[in-house]
Amino acid sequence: MKSKKKPSTFTLEFKQDAAKLVLEKAYTCKQASESLGVSLSAIKSWVKAERGGEFPR
Repeated sequence: MKSKKKPSTFTLEFKQDAAKLVLEKAYTCKQASESLGVSLSAIKSWVKAERGGEFPR
């Protein structure tokens, strides 16, 4: 029987800092994803949110 992996939860501050790697430190989304151990889709959504949307919970 496979156990389901519990989704990770990240603080708002972590999400904002991750997005700033892309927006201010010239990381690519892929580089930020690999460096933080976070999915690429999460990084992309956090960057979008930091640009003016809302952060997903």
